[in-house]
Amino acid sequence: MYTNNDTILSDNSEIYVKFSIEKYLKIFIWEDSIMNLNKALKLIPKTDLHCHLDGSLRPETILDIACKENIPISKKELANFQEEIKVIGKCTSLKEYLDKFNLPIQIMQKEEHIYRVTLELLEDALKQNIKYIEIRFAPFNHLKNTLTLDQVINTVITAMNYGRTHLDIMSNLILCILRQEPVEKGIELVNTAKKYVGKGVVAIDLAGNESDFPPEIHKEAFKLAREYGLHRTVHAGETGLSQNIIKSINILGAERIGHGTYAYKDREIVKYLKENKIPLEVCITSNINTSAVTSYQEHPIKKYLDEDLIITVNTDNTTVSNTTLTEEFNYLIKYQNFNFDNIKKVIKNGIESSFASKEDINKLRGQYLSALNVIELTNPIL
Repeated sequence: MYTNNDTILSDNSEIYVKFSIEKYLKIFIWEDSIMNLNKALKLIPKTDLHCHLDGSLRPETILDIACKENIPISKKELANFQEEIKVIGKCTSLKEYLDKFNLPIQIMQKEEHIYRVTLELLEDALKQNIKYIEIRFAPFNHLKNTLTLDQVINTVITAMNYGRTHLDIMSNLILCILRQEPVEKGIELVNTAKKYVGKGVVAIDLAGNESDFPPEIHKEAFKLAREYGLHRTVHAGETGLSQNIIKSINILGAERIGHGTYAYKDREIVKYLKENKIPLEVCITSNINTSAVTSYQEHPIKKYLDEDLIITVNTDNTTVSNTTLTEEFNYLIKYQNFNFDNIKKVIKNGIESSFASKEDINKLRGQYLSALNVIELTNPIL
């Protein structure tokens, strides 16, 4: 017997079925979109503008050289060795994070080892379809034996030149002044860097513990760098001192800011960065490792992007932070709801904000546009 209740039941069933279909269709489209984003990430050429050489060594290489050079390590099993050179979870401070560099620096005291780790970094970057990378490191950390500043710098440049001609990966070198070093050392480094302008060295950086060593200490070195035609980038606002961002720009002439994580604490700083078109070299996993932010979700990168700040995405230290550029983008997709337009924007920012030559920038633009054409033809869902 057919009743009104049957009609109600039938109607409800239809509504339920329709709702279920819509729900699963949305899930399917979302999953398909994520799959397509991952494919696009592999295809699109990328840049890494903030990558420390001594924080991006292959663990097996560190172990191999340490054994050859009789450098004492507490654990020779690679599986257990990882914790000595990688951050597992979070550090309590930037200082604790920086301690992970001690062993890599020890093994980078001979030309052959410096050449090897530089070339391996380029090989690893290429696997991520990184077509341009700015490698940075502090040369004074590698003079513990008999090497000179020139030998250290030349060795890295030689490996970079090989990467350009044999691996088809473009790169440039940024030399880091360490905050805690005497002012005279910073000036010496800039004077040495002058010889390599147009030959691989493009910029000077200021790195290290910004809590105890404000940027203005090294203003003379950065003044010289500007006079010599060297670009300037500065680690600032990484560990809570947002005022260091403005100081780095106004006193040191910084053209880019490394991290800038704490800019959001001062609306005037955000406004200043936007109005003056100062790019930020953002490294999200590193910021979590150093406890600059508590989680991927709480990182201010998407807020900065939505406010039209010039944002670039970078690795900082692939080994110490146990990450890759592809993983950094995947975290942004998963935790910050980055879509394909966001990804395109920050990758294009990386090209336009680089310290590359006009010729290299034009080549990168061409590679970027060619990849986009392929992606948009084959992935209409994006």
